[in-house]
Amino acid sequence: MANITLSIDDRLLQRARDVAASMGTTLNGLVRTYLRQVADGNSPSETGREFRKLSLEHQGRSNGWTFDRDEIHER
Repeated sequence: MANITLSIDDRLLQRARDVAASMGTTLNGLVRTYLRQVADGNSPSETGREFRKLSLEHQGRSNGWTFDRDEIHER
């Protein structure tokens, strides 16, 4: 596995580390995952376009299930 060196602003680095920690990973893991997604063609904008396409094609069909607001809010 290759090592790379990046130049990054200290504040950005700390915020990125905080985000990675909140996701239960390391900055290295977060960058690796992102690069894998980009290299595989699964960018966030691509994922968003695919979601929109599917939502328009299927028009929210629920196979007979109906939304019951009271049931959802029961505790």
